[in-house]
Amino acid sequence: MSRVKAPADLITSTLESHLKMVQLITMDSDLQSGLALAAQHCIHSLEQGGKVLLCGNGGSAADAQHISAELAGRFLKDRPAIHAEALHVNSSYLTAVGNDYDFDRIYARAVEAKGKAGDVLIGLSTSGNSANIVQAIEEAKDRDMVTIALTGSGGGKLREVVDLCLCVPSTETPRIQEAHILMGHIICDIIERSLFP
Repeated sequence: MSRVKAPADLITSTLESHLKMVQLITMDSDLQSGLALAAQHCIHSLEQGGKVLLCGNGGSAADAQHISAELAGRFLKDRPAIHAEALHVNSSYLTAVGNDYDFDRIYARAVEAKGKAGDVLIGLSTSGNSANIVQAIEEAKDRDMVTIALTGSGGGKLREVVDLCLCVPSTETPRIQEAHILMGHIICDIIERSLFP
């Protein structure tokens, strides 16, 4: 098997870009306060018998599923399960609604079926402009759910409609997605430590 020579400059520049993004978050007290508030919203909902729903597209769907798995399964400790769910995991549902209605409605309809007042919906979108995430947030707000978005710099359309927008200070999709998992892990850690000290 031949060995591929890694482009060291590409690897180094990617790592430096990641570190710069993390450093910007480290210096952003408003974003850090927002992370704490997002966790508190989830904790309050879960204490009242509510749940945390998450949605995203592509890599953001994978991130939504990752975060929900940390909550429903375990993060750092063995403890009772937390009611958390990524809304895209039923592929038959997604293709049915996408085909019979519209792809932009896939998450709004899932929120209509599963969401109730006091639940939390977390939408992940690197651009903040994903139409199906925006419609899901609007449906959740109609149901008196708490709405949170994880986006990139600026927040896009989601910033205008959510209760809390956590904007990663970057316009690079890979860096934004890396930050979303970091932020998701922080939120999971706060939730787990608070509910199961």
